[in-house]
Amino acid sequence: MTSNVYWGSPRQARLDAAETLPAKLDLILDALHLRDRVKDELVAIKMHVGNNLSYSVIHPVFVRKVVQAIKDGGGKPFVVDVDWDASGAEKRGYASETIGCPVYPVGGLKDNYYVSYFHEYKNMKEWKLGGMIQDASFLVNFAHVKGHPSCSFGAAFKNLALGCMVGGTRGLMHDTHHVDPYWFPELCPDAETRQRIIDSCPHGAIVEDRHAPGNLHLHYEPCNQCGRCLKVAPEGSWKINPANFWTFQEAMAISTSIVLGTFDPGKAVHLNLATHMTPVCDCFGFTSMPILPDAGIFGSDDIVALDQATLDVIAQSRLITENVPTSMEVIPNDGHPFTWMHGPMKDPYKVVEYGEALGLGSRQYELVDVLPVEEKKFAPMAYIHARS
Repeated sequence: MTSNVYWGSPRQARLDAAETLPAKLDLILDALHLRDRVKDELVAIKMHVGNNLSYSVIHPVFVRKVVQAIKDGGGKPFVVDVDWDASGAEKRGYASETIGCPVYPVGGLKDNYYVSYFHEYKNMKEWKLGGMIQDASFLVNFAHVKGHPSCSFGAAFKNLALGCMVGGTRGLMHDTHHVDPYWFPELCPDAETRQRIIDSCPHGAIVEDRHAPGNLHLHYEPCNQCGRCLKVAPEGSWKINPANFWTFQEAMAISTSIVLGTFDPGKAVHLNLATHMTPVCDCFGFTSMPILPDAGIFGSDDIVALDQATLDVIAQSRLITENVPTSMEVIPNDGHPFTWMHGPMKDPYKVVEYGEALGLGSRQYELVDVLPVEEKKFAPMAYIHARS
């Protein structure tokens, strides 16, 4: 089944506000019939409001557009995010006077307001969904697209999967990387070789396991699968496997299915804003230079199709390598531009594959341009001498 993904290009033909991204967001909201769907609904707008010095998060102008559309339709909106970001949202422009609605922490002021759902996966059994999501009757999932150190890409899935769960569950989701074994100490018993393995990583991703001295631990976030460690480690003692990277993405798909399962059919819409895309998540608390050209704004009822389409459009762009922080190593490969920074095993498409398998949507989509850019044509211009 093919799903519609509505798209507003970042380009414009005329110097006219009606052709800019906030205006195209209005057209997408119309195409999704948001105003017609929210009457008497308590609407949670899930977004990442960033923290500390983040300034590439979704601009309040866009949020205000969504809030006003919900109010126009007779809904009651509120923005929700994790507690440690929501508590300082006003510092980045997300005050109720600015965006038109309050900002609440997803799990309450102490991150202990949640509803438990049970699903066994790797190290996880209990998934603690923030109570503010449970309380809402309608969801607007509004994500800022960026890179992510655990999976190379974060957008609609990541916005719900991590941002709707309380802190303990988020931590366990990251720990899924470590469930499948990758270190086999019996094949590398001497401390000198272990130290050479640690020293081989230029990104500091390999450390001694603090819980089990004499063992090695891999921090998956900075690992770009360069393979230097494998050249030092005795054969079979140390493994860099795709499965360890993909578990986090599968956990995100499961978490997203739990979130969306709390809403009745037709009670959720999804938006991706792909502007000022940076190498890592907005939760890092700062904004670096954009590493990809702006790709515009996307909207759909189908979260799988939305992230698939967003990735596909971005894939047509080149990574702006000169803007990548110098501490990150760019390794060109056959994969998506995000994998050039984070490594080919952090395949950004895995999350939509897992999401489709869980029945959350379809990877088949039709991209509908809500305001195609008019290509202006100019007549040939004759050379006019400066002295004429």
